[in-house]
Amino acid sequence: MTCAVPKIGTERLILRKWRESDREPFARMNSNPEVMEHFPALLSRQESDALLDRAQAHLQRYGFGPWAAELRESQEFIGFISLFIPQFEASFTPCVEIGWRLSSEHWGRGLAIEGARAVVRHGFEVQGLRELVSFTVPGNLRSLRVMQKLGMTHDPRDDFDHPSIANGHPLRRHVLYRLKRDDWMTKRVGEHTHHG
Repeated sequence: MTCAVPKIGTERLILRKWRESDREPFARMNSNPEVMEHFPALLSRQESDALLDRAQAHLQRYGFGPWAAELRESQEFIGFISLFIPQFEASFTPCVEIGWRLSSEHWGRGLAIEGARAVVRHGFEVQGLRELVSFTVPGNLRSLRVMQKLGMTHDPRDDFDHPSIANGHPLRRHVLYRLKRDDWMTKRVGEHTHHG
C-alpha cells in the first residue's frame, strides 16, 4: 500500500519526496567526511542510492519518512529531515526517530532546527504519534543541540549500544533523546499564552 507523501513547507525549506536529480548531490553529501563524521563509514554511490530508495519507500509506505529537503529560494537539494521507524531492536523500540542530515555548506544557519520543528509538528498533529526519539553518538554536539532546541530530553539510563555497529567500535555508544507529544503540546500552549 502506498500513502500520499505530504509536502511540508517552512519559511526557508520545502520537504518533499525524492527525485532522480537528488541522487548526485545526495551521494556527494554521503561521501563527505565532514557530514559523515559521526557515522561508521562514508557511503559509496551505490550505498547512497540504496539509502535514497529506502527513504522513498518508507515515505510511500507510511506517509512519513526521510523527506528530501530543498531550499525554497533556489530549489537546491540540501539533504533530508526524517521521521523514521528504526529496524533494529533496543529497549526503546518500536519507535519513530526524528533525524536530519544536511550538506555541510548549509550548516550553522538554523535550517536543521527549522525543518525538524515542522517535522515534529507533522508527527504529532498529522500522524498522531505519541513520542519521538532521536539518537546519536555523544560527540555529535551539533545534532545534540538541535535535539535540545526541539525540547527533547535526555535520561542517561536510556543510552545504548547501537546493535548495528560492531562491539568495541568508538561509535557504538549512543545517547537517546525523547520528546512526548503531551509535553510538546503543553510547551506550545505555554508559548502561545506568553506571546499574547
